[in-house]
Amino acid sequence: MDFWIALLVVVFTVVTVLWLNKQQTPWIKALLNWFPAILFAYVIPAAVTHSTGLDLSGVFLHSISRNWIIPFAILTVMSALSIPQLKIVGARPIILFVSGSFVIATLPVILVLAAQYLLPDGREMFINQEYWKGLVPIVGGWIGGSTSQLVLKELVGTPESLFLSVLVLDNILVNIWTILMFQLIKRSDQFNTFFGITEKIPDFIPDEIKPSSRTIGSMIITLSSIVAVTMITNWLVEDFLWRVILLSIVGLLLGNFVPRWNHTLVLKVGGVLIILIMAILGLRLDFSGLSLPIPFVVVAMVWIVAHYVFMMLVARLLRLHMAWVPIASMANLGGISTAPAVTSAYNEEWMPHAILLAILSMVSGTAWGMFTIFLFGLL
Repeated sequence: MDFWIALLVVVFTVVTVLWLNKQQTPWIKALLNWFPAILFAYVIPAAVTHSTGLDLSGVFLHSISRNWIIPFAILTVMSALSIPQLKIVGARPIILFVSGSFVIATLPVILVLAAQYLLPDGREMFINQEYWKGLVPIVGGWIGGSTSQLVLKELVGTPESLFLSVLVLDNILVNIWTILMFQLIKRSDQFNTFFGITEKIPDFIPDEIKPSSRTIGSMIITLSSIVAVTMITNWLVEDFLWRVILLSIVGLLLGNFVPRWNHTLVLKVGGVLIILIMAILGLRLDFSGLSLPIPFVVVAMVWIVAHYVFMMLVARLLRLHMAWVPIASMANLGGISTAPAVTSAYNEEWMPHAILLAILSMVSGTAWGMFTIFLFGLL
C-alpha cells in the first residue's frame, strides 16, 4: 500500500512541477524567481510525509530509482553532451571542482584545531570524546555519496549513535544548501559583473541540431537505444558506480556518433527524469532525531559556507563563469541527482557537465575521506 501512495505522491509532484514551469502568471513567476519550480519536487513529498506521519523512506520506489531511473537519466543526459562542447568548456571547471573537494577534506581538521583553542571544551569534545569521527563520514557523504560515507564510517570506527545524528545533520545541511544553490546559480550573471568576469558560454544545442534530427524516426532511434542500453548495462554490471561510469561513456558515444541522435529530445527527457528523481528523494526527508553538541553543528555550518567562499575565490582567480561555482559545489555535496537539477535552473545544456563532475565526486570521495583521516591522525 505504501508503494502506491508513494507513487501517487511522486506522480502528482512531477506533474505539478512541470505545470509550474509553464506558468506565465506574474505572481507565480515572481514566486519561482525565489523558489524554483524544481525545488517543489523536494517540498511536496516532504510536506505529505511530515503532515500525514507516513514513512515512505523504505518503499521499493527508491530501489527502482537507484537501479533504473537514475541510470536511465544519466545515459539520457550524457547523450546530450557533445565533444565540441567539452572542448569549449575546458579544464578550469574541473580545477574548481577539485579545489572544492580539497577544502571539504582539509577544513574540518583546521576547524577542530581552532576549536581546541577557541572553545573551553573543544579538545575534550572533538579529540577525547572523539566527535571528530563524526566529521569523517560527512566528508565521504558530501564528496562520494552514501557508499563512501559507509566505508569511511567503518574505517574510522564512528559510533552508531553519533553516525545516526550525523546523517540527520548531513541531510538538513545538504537540503538547505541545495535551496541556496538554486538561488545563487540564478544570480551568476550578477556575480560575473561584480567580479568583472566577461566569459560567455555559447548556446550549444540549436547550433548542433539539424532539422532532420527532429523527425519521428530520430525519436524512435534515440529512445529505443537508451532503453536497450540501460537494460543491458543493468544486466551486465552490478556495481552502481561502474554502471554510472559505463552509461556516461556510452551516452557520450551515442550523442556524438549516432547521426540521427535527437539531442533536443534527450535534453527534455533528462530534465523530466531529474524532477522525478528529486521527487523520489523527497520522500526520504526526515529532520527528526538530531542530537549533536552545538559546537559540532557550528563547525559543520562554517565548513560548508567556507567551502563555497573558497571556490568563489578560485573561480575569480581563474576568471571562470560564476555559474560553475554552485554547479561544482552541488557536484561535491549533492551528487548525481541534485547537481544537474541545480544546473538546469541556469542552463539545461550544462547538465551533462554537472554529471561529469558528480561522477568525479563519486570516484574520489573515499580517497578524500582517507586523506582527512590521515590529517586527523596528525593531531
